[in-house]
Amino acid sequence: MKELIFAGLLSVLLPHKVAAQPFQEVSYAPEKTQFALFAPNDAKRVTLRIYQEGLGGKAVKTLRMQRTADEQWTATVRGDLMGKFYTFDVGLGECPGVFAKAVGVNGKRGAIIDLEKTNPEGWALDRHPVCKSPADLVIYEMHHRDFSIARPEAKYPGKFLALSEPWAIEHLKQLGVNAIHILPSYDYGSVDETRLADNKYNWGYDPVNYNVPEGGYSTDPYQPEVRIREFKQMVKTLHDAGISVILDVVYNHTYDIEHSNFQRTYPDYFYRKTADGQYSNGSGCGNETASDQPMMRQFMLESVKYWINEYHIDGFRFDLMGIHDIETMNQIRAMVDQIDPTIFIYGEGWSAGTCAYPQDQLAMKANITRMPAIAAFSDEIRDALRGPFSDDTVTGWIGGKDESESIKFGIAGAIAHPQVDMSKVNYSKDPWALEPVQMISYVSCHDDMCLVDRLKASIPGITMDELIRLDLLAQTAVFTSQGVPFMLSGEELLRDKKGVHNSFESPDEINHLDWGNKTKYPQVFAYYKSLIQLRKNHPAFRLGSADLVRKHLEFLDMPQGVVAYRLKNYAGRDDWRDIIVVLNANKADVEVSIPKGCYTIVCCDGQINEQGLGTIKGDKAVVDQQSALIIHN
Repeated sequence: MKELIFAGLLSVLLPHKVAAQPFQEVSYAPEKTQFALFAPNDAKRVTLRIYQEGLGGKAVKTLRMQRTADEQWTATVRGDLMGKFYTFDVGLGECPGVFAKAVGVNGKRGAIIDLEKTNPEGWALDRHPVCKSPADLVIYEMHHRDFSIARPEAKYPGKFLALSEPWAIEHLKQLGVNAIHILPSYDYGSVDETRLADNKYNWGYDPVNYNVPEGGYSTDPYQPEVRIREFKQMVKTLHDAGISVILDVVYNHTYDIEHSNFQRTYPDYFYRKTADGQYSNGSGCGNETASDQPMMRQFMLESVKYWINEYHIDGFRFDLMGIHDIETMNQIRAMVDQIDPTIFIYGEGWSAGTCAYPQDQLAMKANITRMPAIAAFSDEIRDALRGPFSDDTVTGWIGGKDESESIKFGIAGAIAHPQVDMSKVNYSKDPWALEPVQMISYVSCHDDMCLVDRLKASIPGITMDELIRLDLLAQTAVFTSQGVPFMLSGEELLRDKKGVHNSFESPDEINHLDWGNKTKYPQVFAYYKSLIQLRKNHPAFRLGSADLVRKHLEFLDMPQGVVAYRLKNYAGRDDWRDIIVVLNANKADVEVSIPKGCYTIVCCDGQINEQGLGTIKGDKAVVDQQSALIIHN
């Protein structure tokens, strides 16, 4: 019997003995198809329906499923069901189950297809791009519509296939990023796939079918094979260019409860409740899933493994990771290590509200030391640079606020460093990373204002010249830090969102990238490109080890508004003996003291040239206003 659509965890051995029963299983053969479903024992009736189409029309066959084991319901349909659609119904409404691998339009019904026929040419030979250490990654966070919807020559604007087009690959390679973090790309609920001409926009943090690509990003959401094939083609094209693909996963909540596949399959099993019986809302979206429940944990393990094996995904960004329990995240890491230990896992080390689970057992940033090889975003360096997330009008260090110790903490990679005074760090009073690669260094992402808008909102009357200087200065801190650098797509084009703080459902007019800015502000793209290349060319900026950082990274005493450090003694076996980075947020040039020597200038006043921009001799250096100076000997 050839199993074409199968969603059972038969190959993952859980560290703790839990019945490895499948959530649902669709085992196809030309003569018959067998269905199995994880559903409650006390369900009065579990119904399987077969349809000719993915939406509309009456069922061509209806069967009553039988309970054949504990929480396991099965049915067999004779005849050839290839190309047909199915739903399960335990009495709360029809759904495709929790682990459909192919669906019809809008994900209402599961589809029976041959997954092998969705593989693009050469798929069997496709491999993860080589990455020796997460410190070598340069992550570029991207929304499919943002990136391509306004590109004049895009053949597939707003679609998965846009990232298979030559212009897209050329831009990414020219910029130098080597990992694409794609915002949620599974089947989500807020966009009607039958009305794509409406151009309704959403980020996609409203999961419906976790293991099927979103139909709105495909060229034909009515044909189940198309979205799968086009997603794989996107991955393969990026891989061929040496670019990894990181998937944004949102296991912490569902679009809603009443209509969710989890609730319709096994009511209340997959969600946490408070002591008074209400649904807990740690996600801020009306519900939170219960990763501590054995079958929810199993679901997450199986889903991650499926995206790796079927779609060749290279990394995962866990939305609101702080809602999940530590044990589940560690089990995911251990499972992924068995497949490929270079697959990168990181997430938001917080929740959006209080969870119905002990805080000390959740995958919060403060607990990262208990989750080896899992990283978290550093809101310390982010908010120290630009200002607090709680108030867009308040500036950070780049606007004159004294946040130098928080920036030093971020530059060191959130590890313990003898020269960082934790009592003066903005959010954390203890180091939370064991290794610098457990810290994501960034100043902006899809959440909150993008960097340009934040600068405008927090520094009244800012001129374009000053905005550009501070933009480049902030990113210099990010890309020369010992953490894993991360940037929002379009920052290299000086993107803005017309001041919109939360653009999750704003139209394309707000979210699109203005590609004309690449020629309007060529100095910005050139700086980003050169900054990324500087990091890639010099291992001193990506030591990857806490011990090496403490050995080679030395902070220098500086006046107010200046942060500086030296990477000494050929750090990371760099070609340069000593590298000094000086970041000046002041509105005036500043003379600073440096270790005496003869230095080559490679970054100065908004320009980067590794061949040299001049020299400095002695123990003094002048750093231009609101810019970075990088020198070496």
